[in-house]
Amino acid sequence: MHAHAGDWLVVKGVRVDLPEQRGRIVSVGGPEGGPPFTVRWLADDHVSTIFPGPDALVLTEAELTEQDEHDRERFERLRALRHTGEGVRHA
Repeated sequence: MHAHAGDWLVVKGVRVDLPEQRGRIVSVGGPEGGPPFTVRWLADDHVSTIFPGPDALVLTEAELTEQDEHDRERFERLRALRHTGEGVRHA
């Protein structure tokens, strides 16, 4: 895993009731952009230094924006299906 200062660290929730956590990478400590990463977490502005696990992704600003747009479009499609009753299973 490699990063640059300014990239985003996204740690996926391991359960449905645990949302993903996002933080801006402030600095990288390893050679050639490897961990540990110093991250300022979006949720509480806390700064920590971590070695990300397999549930983490490093995304550029553009990649994060693209992912968010994809997620919004998916949500809207699902909402529209729910609203129209399409795709609803009846017992």
